[in-house]
Parts: sequence; C-alpha cells; structure tokens
Amino acid sequence: MEKILDIIFLDNSIRSYLLVGGSILLALLFKRYLSRYIAGLLYRVIRRLASGVDKKSFVNLVVSPLETFLLLLVVIVSFDKLDFPSLFDISLYKLKLHSFIDGVAIIVLIITFIWLLLRIIDFVAMILQHKADLTADQTDNQLVVFFKDFFKAVIVIMGVLMVLKLAFHYPITNLITALSIGGAAIALATRESLENLIASFIIFFDKPFMVGDLVKVQSVTGTVEKIGLRSTRIRTDQKTYVTMPNKQMVDSIMDNLTLRTQRRAFVQLELGSETPQESIKQLVLRIQQFFQQRNQVVESYTVFMSDIVKDTLLVNVEFFTATIPIADFNALRQEVNLSIIGMMKDMNIKLAAKEPGVIVVKEGDFKAMP
Repeated sequence: MEKILDIIFLDNSIRSYLLVGGSILLALLFKRYLSRYIAGLLYRVIRRLASGVDKKSFVNLVVSPLETFLLLLVVIVSFDKLDFPSLFDISLYKLKLHSFIDGVAIIVLIITFIWLLLRIIDFVAMILQHKADLTADQTDNQLVVFFKDFFKAVIVIMGVLMVLKLAFHYPITNLITALSIGGAAIALATRESLENLIASFIIFFDKPFMVGDLVKVQSVTGTVEKIGLRSTRIRTDQKTYVTMPNKQMVDSIMDNLTLRTQRRAFVQLELGSETPQESIKQLVLRIQQFFQQRNQVVESYTVFMSDIVKDTLLVNVEFFTATIPIADFNALRQEVNLSIIGMMKDMNIKLAAKEPGVIVVKEGDFKAMP
C-alpha cells in the first residue's frame, strides 16, 4: 500500500493527490456549516451595531459569498502544495501556463472577497436604515443611501488595484504616481462628474430638499425618490422618471413645494364697465361672506376692486389655505369659482365681453378671460 501511495504521477505522489482531494472534499462537505459559524462570529463582533436586526438576516446575507470564498481559498492553498507538472510547463504568448493559472485563481479569489465585503456593506446599510426609519428626519435615510454607494465604489476600486498588484504584478505605486501627474488632465476630463459629486455633498449637508419632497426645478415638477452620487431621481406628476444632475439641482432655482406654509389661489374678474357700483360692492361683500363661512379651511382672503382698465373693471379675489392635500384644495377652488359664477348670475353681473366669459382656473394666478 505504501508503495502505491509513493508512486509519482505528474511530478507528485498519489499520497499528495489524495491529501489535496480530501481537503477539497472536506471543504465541500462542511463549507455551509463553517461559513455559518464564521458568519455568527462576525455577527457577535458587530452585534452592538446590529441591535434591532436579527442574526438570521446577517447570516443569510453573507453566507453565500463567504462559503464561496472559503472553498476557493481551500482549493488554492491545497493545489499550491502540489508541484506544477513539468509536462504542462509551457508558454502561451511569453506567459507561463503556471503563472497564468495562478493569476486567474488570484483574480477569482479577490472578486469573491470583494463580493463578501459588498454584502457586509449592504448589511451595515440595512442596520443604519432600520435606525434611520425610527427618526422623523429623512436626512438620515439619504445619508445611508449616499454613503452605501460611496463605500461600495471605494471597495470596487480597491479590488481593481489588488488585481493589478497581486495577479498582474503591476507596480501600482507607479500607477498612483502617474495618476497624480495626470491629475489635472483627469480633473478636466471628469469635471462634470466631480461637480455633480461635490453638489451631492452640498445637497446632503445644506438640505435644500430631501427624499419624499415635492420640488420644482426648471420645467420639472415631481417627488424626489433618490439622491445619488451623480444625480437625483424625480418622479413627476406625469408618473415619468426624470434623472436630474446634482449640479443642476444646486445651481438652478429650486422651489421646494413641500416646505410651503400655505396654498394660494387667485382669481381676477374682468367686469363690464356698465356694472353698477352698488352691484360691485354687493358682489365683493357676498364673496367675503362666502369665505367667512369657511374660516376653518380658508386662513386668510382678500376681495376688492383693484383697477379700471379701459372698459373693464377688475375685481381681485385671493385666498390662502393651510397645506391641505391637493385634491381637497382643487375641490375648494372649484367650489369658490362655481359660487362666484352663481353670485354673478343672481346679480345679473356680466364679464367684459359680448359673449359669456370663461374663468381660467389653476393654482397660482388666475384670470377671467373673455
């Protein structure tokens, strides 16, 4: 039996092959249990941070990349104990097959390790998101998403540098030096991206808006759904999904509609010049009485004859409400305009037009047009 184990095949003994095969087989059989055990140890290390999140969530998140990483580590270490067969010691385009296999193994191992780190970042972000949901301030939620993406980007860059250094034996110090020398050119080439990145920090610390706010930027009006490193995603009132660069969110005049303290509506009535003064006074008085009866909704109002323009008498009607839902506000505007039309009909007051006028109704400035 000993003689059989000592037989040399491809520069290695049968005993060596059995030891390597046994190690890999044990790793295959126990990788799930070992990875769950190590995941449990990692959870104990960070369980103070993980208060409120169960252990099962963490284990399920990291066990898959962890067991893959452990299996690859055992395979690579086990095969490293064998001598590379001289029969396969050939060159491919001036590259030794042995070196090529080593490089591929290192790349796969690094990718798996980066995958594990990304999963851990996801778990930490999940914990912080859970804590941020307990506070009324939405800024915490924005910071969690922002720094989650930021650290993931840093981890990926580190992974690329590790591949260059360990797999390709590239002197990354020279690369860093070259990047420093060419920093000005890179900064100019990526100026817009850097501006958006800086703008994202301004948004998070200056807080002109937060996720969930209704904003108006340039010609876009909608609800902010996500603030990223480069852009802000907005769901418009047409249910479209707009990606706005952060630089434009900072540089443009932005109206945060969520932060308004009142809703305003304005109607301008253009009455004919033949309208009696007493009728105008009575119309103004009846509109004021209408608002007085709705003082629980209408916080302030103004009704008066504002100007005389050619053959037209202008009566302004302006009122403010609390920040009630837009559906309730639109219903109130409709009630106001229908009531004004009814009052004018009862008092035989006509708009300054030969044909019946049409009242243009929208939030903001309104005007009765012929």
